[in-house]
Amino acid sequence: MRVLSASQLLHVWERGLSQTPMYQALLLLAVACPDLPIDALEKLSVGRRDALLLTLREWLFGPSLAGVTDCPGCGQRLEFTFSVVQIRAALESEVVETLSLSVADYELEFRLPNSQDLIAAGKHQDPASARHVILERCLLAAKRNGVETSAAQLPTDVVDTMAEKMARADPQADVSFALSCRGCRHQWQAGFDIVSFFWSEIHAWAQRILREVHTLASAYGWREADILQMSPSRRQFYLELFGA
Repeated sequence: MRVLSASQLLHVWERGLSQTPMYQALLLLAVACPDLPIDALEKLSVGRRDALLLTLREWLFGPSLAGVTDCPGCGQRLEFTFSVVQIRAALESEVVETLSLSVADYELEFRLPNSQDLIAAGKHQDPASARHVILERCLLAAKRNGVETSAAQLPTDVVDTMAEKMARADPQADVSFALSCRGCRHQWQAGFDIVSFFWSEIHAWAQRILREVHTLASAYGWREADILQMSPSRRQFYLELFGA
């Protein structure tokens, strides 16, 4: 994987403006990982995909992350900061292609969800229907007392156990961290979605960098490509000289 230049990142942002978060994530990785075909990127488990995005985000914007959220207890707007290391899960060095599970009278074989599965599930508004789509796609084989059965026939507790094993095998796919409200002292676990968080940062960066390009191009007559090749510190120096 490689770090993206300002020009490459701006191009990805422009292409991804009208896309869903799943496609935005794949666009970023397609440019950052040019040696991997798009099909291979789509078939990465969600956790391994998010681990790559987290590393790319750290390379581009640094190890610290900041955000805002509303306290579910009192509704107060809260600002929070944390570091990449706090949300980076330990991943196995070898990819597990197939997982197995014996529970009650059932023997299951399944794989971890990937971006293709999430895209397919995203076509369903109902969470239960979306979850069933992922189950059907990831379940490779299922038997009850040696007799083949279908995903639709699996009991809820068996499906829940399967989901728990998926989560343990791919911990980066479901990340949360502890938050506490100073106002009402409410404490809770907040989920973290690297795809939406990273893209919101890229969107804010793109708007800022385009304003800088406009200012410097207007002031000095430079081309966009030349301005984007400058380091951030050099661009800032010229902006200060111009009084922007």
